[in-house]
Amino acid sequence: MKKILSVFAIASIGGLTSLGVSHLLEEKQSTSAEMLGYHAPVKYVNMPGTSTENAIDFTTAADLSVHAVVHVKTTYPMESQNQYLYDPFRDFFGQRSPQRQEAPMATGSGVIISQDGYIVTNNHVVDGANKVEVTLNDKRSYEADVIGKDPTTDLALLKIKETNLPFMAYGNSDDVKVGEWVLAVGNPFNLTSTVTAGIISAKARNIGILGDDQSKGISPIESYLQTDAAVNPGNSGGALVNTKGELIGINSAIASNTGSYTGYSFAIPVNMARKVVADLLEFGVVQRAYIGVSISDLDAKLAKDKNINEIKGVYVNGLTPGGSGEEAGIQEGDVITKIGEVDVNNVPELQEQISRFRPGNKVNVTLKRNNQEKTLAVTLKNKNGNTDVVEKAKVEVVSTLGATFEGINQDDMKKLGIENGLRVNKLTAGKLLSAGIKEGFIITSVDKKRITTVDDIKAALETKKGGVLIEGVYPNGMRAYYGFGM
Repeated sequence: MKKILSVFAIASIGGLTSLGVSHLLEEKQSTSAEMLGYHAPVKYVNMPGTSTENAIDFTTAADLSVHAVVHVKTTYPMESQNQYLYDPFRDFFGQRSPQRQEAPMATGSGVIISQDGYIVTNNHVVDGANKVEVTLNDKRSYEADVIGKDPTTDLALLKIKETNLPFMAYGNSDDVKVGEWVLAVGNPFNLTSTVTAGIISAKARNIGILGDDQSKGISPIESYLQTDAAVNPGNSGGALVNTKGELIGINSAIASNTGSYTGYSFAIPVNMARKVVADLLEFGVVQRAYIGVSISDLDAKLAKDKNINEIKGVYVNGLTPGGSGEEAGIQEGDVITKIGEVDVNNVPELQEQISRFRPGNKVNVTLKRNNQEKTLAVTLKNKNGNTDVVEKAKVEVVSTLGATFEGINQDDMKKLGIENGLRVNKLTAGKLLSAGIKEGFIITSVDKKRITTVDDIKAALETKKGGVLIEGVYPNGMRAYYGFGM
């Protein structure tokens, strides 16, 4: 009996001990769970039972935008059909007609920016067209005049004869933040009034689509807003807007191996477009300012090689003799960190800021020299090295010639027995090539007027009607004469 009682006592003690340990473990586990926060239920955003007060609403922005975005249709001369060999924009937004028996056509978009009919679009949408037709969102159609074009930024300004039109208000592209919601509004695949949504995925992108062609007046300025809002052929020239319905960019290009949207689209910042439009309205041609420096992005290797202690800003590789930068005291090796009050950290950002000024404007340039910060006042100049207003007629004259030029040094002039001249550096389709002039030819006179600079050529030809006589000499000493009609 004693043995049975002993076994029972031992079993009871073991059971109580197990219960005590279990209770302690439960307390410990409960404490751990509370520390990890498991006592609170998990909820997903915008799932049933959660608030939707902060959900993004695009309806107001879309309504403000679609009525101010137009469909642009362009027609090209029949003789230009055989010239369509390669156009980088064709795969993006061109939609040129494959029908060879009819006049070639293209379609795109545009944005009404004033109630009296001014419309901004891309240069590549209307370049070379002999007719531009604009269709409004309410299906009214008008023939548009091309007020001016700027191949450097790929922008153009159109005008239709109408009033009381809906138009878009300018936003501020400097205030745009990466991750911000945006809408792209345009006419992809001729589907009018199409709205897509996305976010700003990057700023100040240079994608190299414009190329560099001095003979066509293209010294490209690319500082695109990159978005993932879907755009396709026909969207070019359309609006990129913020959630307030303000215009923050002009849709211009996509990155694609197929010609259709694959995830990346690019828009010209509205602050750049705004200045281009103002110049085209006032002068018919953009008054472009230059700081007179050659620049490159600053990276870790360059900073280490040049003993620069902070990888921030744009590195100055060299200066244009007599240019704005040299006159203001900028030196090779300086690192430009600000234009005015705006930070610049790469070449596109600096170019975008300078593009907003005209020749003759003064701007403060903040830079670092030997790792010490200083600010210089720079008076910007035009491409000709002065602050004069560039006239539309003169720009068009040089473009018609289809050439770029360079000066002649004293040694070459002495060797060739000439006292003045301007060398034809590069030729493309234009008057000079058609006349038979070869690259390297040195123009000494146009219609018996001495030629030393590009301005001399402009002055000789800007009001010219009829035949033109060009005299000059080749580097081998052979003299030549050429004639063509204006």
